[in-house]
Amino acid sequence: MRATLIRVKQTDGDRQNVTLSLPRPLLRKAKILAVERQTSLSGILADALEDLVRDQDEYEKAKERALARMRKAQHLGTKGRATWTRDSLHERR
Repeated sequence: MRATLIRVKQTDGDRQNVTLSLPRPLLRKAKILAVERQTSLSGILADALEDLVRDQDEYEKAKERALARMRKAQHLGTKGRATWTRDSLHERR
C-alpha cells in the first residue's frame, strides 16, 4: 500500500510543487524524522535532493579535471603500444 504526499504550495516564486508516491512505512518514518529534526517533510526532501545534486555536480567537475589532466599527460614513448607482456611483468628472477 502506498501513500501519496503532495507538498503544499508555497508563496515563494521559485518553488515547484511535486507529487510523490511513497510506501506508507517510509512516509511514516520520514514524518517522524521531520518532527525530530524540527523541520518539515518538504524540508528534509529538499535537503536530500540538494545534497544529491551537489554531489553529482562535484563528481562531474572532478571527472572533467581528471580527464583534462590525462589529456595533458606526458607521453610514455610507447606510441600506444605495450612493449611488454603480462608474463614478462610477473616473471620471477
